[in-house]
Amino acid sequence: MKISTKGRYAVRVMLDLALHNTGECIKVKDIATRQGVSEKYLEQIIAVLNKAGFVKSVRGAQGGYRIAKDPREYTVGMILRLTEGSLAPVACLGENADECERGDICDTLQVWKDLYDAINKVVDNVTIADLVEQHNKRLEMYDFSI
Repeated sequence: MKISTKGRYAVRVMLDLALHNTGECIKVKDIATRQGVSEKYLEQIIAVLNKAGFVKSVRGAQGGYRIAKDPREYTVGMILRLTEGSLAPVACLGENADECERGDICDTLQVWKDLYDAINKVVDNVTIADLVEQHNKRLEMYDFSI
C-alpha cells in the first residue's frame, strides 16, 4: 500500500493549520510556502477537507482557512480515509469484499486482515495533536535561543 501525495499533503495541511492556529485565518499561499506544495494542488486538497468539515473557510481579504475542531479530534486515519478512500491493502477487504469469489478458501486472507488491522491501529491512534506535540519536541531538540 502506498499513500498518495494527496493523502500525505492533507495530513500536512491539517498539521500546519493546527501549528499556526491563532484564531485568525491562514491563507493557502502561506501554507503552500511552508509546506513546499503548489498553491493550486493545495487548493484541491483543502476543498476536500473543507467539504468534509475538517477545515473552515472564510472569504474575503482577511479570509483563509482554520482547523474546524480541536486537533485531538482528528486522527491520521480519518484524514487518509477522506483523501485515499479505503486503506485496505487488498481489494477483498475493501468496500466490495463480498464480491471476492475466493474469500471462503483463501489461505492468504488472514495475512491481509492482519496487515489491515495493523495499518488501522497505527493511523487511528495518531491525532493531529500528537503530531503537533512531536513537532514541538523536535524543535526543542534544536534550541535556537543561543
